[in-house]
Order: sequence, then C-alpha cells, then structure tokens
Amino acid sequence: MVKMFCVGLTGGIGAGKNAAAEMLTARGAWVVDADVVGKDLTGSGGEGVAAARKALGAWAVTPDGALDRKAVRARVFADPTLRRALEAALHPLIRAETLRRLRSGAERADFSYGVISAPLLLESGALADLCDRILVVDCDVELQIERAARRDGANAEEIRRIAAAQMTRTARRARADDVLDNNGNWAELEARTADIHRKYEKLAREKAARTK
Repeated sequence: MVKMFCVGLTGGIGAGKNAAAEMLTARGAWVVDADVVGKDLTGSGGEGVAAARKALGAWAVTPDGALDRKAVRARVFADPTLRRALEAALHPLIRAETLRRLRSGAERADFSYGVISAPLLLESGALADLCDRILVVDCDVELQIERAARRDGANAEEIRRIAAAQMTRTARRARADDVLDNNGNWAELEARTADIHRKYEKLAREKAARTK
C-alpha cells in the first residue's frame, strides 16, 4: 500500500467535495482526484476505453476512441446493471493508477499527507481501504441539488437521479470518521477545512513516527 497518512474525501453530488479538495491542496495535502484518474483512463486511447467497450458495447465509445461520457452517464444512472458492469471494468484500473499517483506524492518531502478524492469512495469500495480516515463533505440535500444544477447546467430532476444512485446522506455520514459541514458560505468552509487540515497534519506526523 502506501506509507503516507491518507484521507479518503467524498460527498454527495453538489456537497462541495471539490472545493474542500482545493482547500486541502492549498494547505499542503497531496490530493489525487479519482475522477481525474478516470477521465485520463477513458480519454482517447486511454487504458480504460477497451474495458468500457467490452463491458457496455461499441455505443459507449466515440469515433475518436474515447468514452462517450455524456451517453454513458445518461444510461448508467438509469440502469443499475450497466452501472455495475462499468464499475467492474474500470474500478480496478482506477485503483491501480490512483495508488501509483498517491505513492508519487509519498516520495516527496513537501507533502504532509495524501488525499484520495472520490465521489463514490464508499459505494464502490475500490479505494476506501487505502485510507486511514474517511472525510465526508456534507450539506442539506436541497442545497446539494441547487449547487450541482448551477455548476453543471443540468436540471434538478437529472441531479436528483444521480443523487439517488449514490449512498444516502445518512449512510454516508455513518461511515465517516470526520464530517465537514458545508451548509454555509465559502469562508466558513475554509475555516472548517483549516481545522481538519491541522488535525490531519498531527495524525500524519504520528503515523510517520510509528512507521520509522
């Protein structure tokens, strides 16, 4: 695995996970975004494209050899069988590449701890076991939907369908070691993130001392 203290960062759609990841990065955490890893693997010529084609069929791949993300997103959130097939195909590849990128951060002296940011961290189970603690960014469901619709330019019903495919807010909070409340404004989230960052720096030092 990886020697660096590692935090699993997750949250429902629109909860503010990406904002928290940016704030932790600014404070010196080494953040690996599983979404970015997935996009890299399923871009034109990416390692995951062939796996996705095999799992879903030729319709899932664009003429230039990339995953057709818009078509796939529309169909997999409406069909749990397709979603499970895609996850089974891609998650092992995403895990391996995420771990490789996490280790590259662990080899550097200028990062105090690692973060794996993943929207389905708890649902998939492919990455959670790499983490020492789980941090859930949380806010009210209606606020999630409002933020996600504004960010993605999608309608509220589409966002609700995506949210329904994710773990419930109650279940996600129950799995968390730490919860980062994001019902307020940007400044409030920054203050809470600063507090949790200091906590993780301390835990990272303690882990480093134990593993010397």
